[in-house]
Amino acid sequence: MFDTMTTTKLIGGLCSTFLVFLLGAWLAEEIYHSGGHKGEQAYVIEVEGDDSAAAEEVEEVDFGVVFASASASDGEGLWRGCRSCHALESGVHGTGPALYGIVGREVQYYDDYNYSGALIEAADVWTPDNLNAFLENPRGYAPGTAMGYNGMRDVQDRANLIAYLATFGD
Repeated sequence: MFDTMTTTKLIGGLCSTFLVFLLGAWLAEEIYHSGGHKGEQAYVIEVEGDDSAAAEEVEEVDFGVVFASASASDGEGLWRGCRSCHALESGVHGTGPALYGIVGREVQYYDDYNYSGALIEAADVWTPDNLNAFLENPRGYAPGTAMGYNGMRDVQDRANLIAYLATFGD
């Protein structure tokens, strides 16, 4: 029933159909993005209850107020992300220095750890406020730091973690 010519016509018809769909999709894309794919979107649909305007108005919260209500038990769960590089035993270093007693101690406390030097330029003592600023954006707070962490965005999480770290030490 199907000879070579019929099979060739069938395959050619399928290929040309796919080609028409491909060219149609390309044409529709060019019409939708008239003027190229650069710049702003040509048509924006306003959605009721859009939170993008509300998200731009970020209210600065005093860290002292947040830290006063911080929960050390909630900070213990956040510590899991830190313990891959740090330890909570005095003098036990990992990739990063030991964090035992870090709240209120000198920045470059351990003589047997090779600090990057960028931290001493940022602060002298790890106060809760200094720790908050460092944990929010380590490279922004201490440019040149060797700490390869992008930062913790939520102020309540930072306060909880610092409260947890404050429970260790002298």
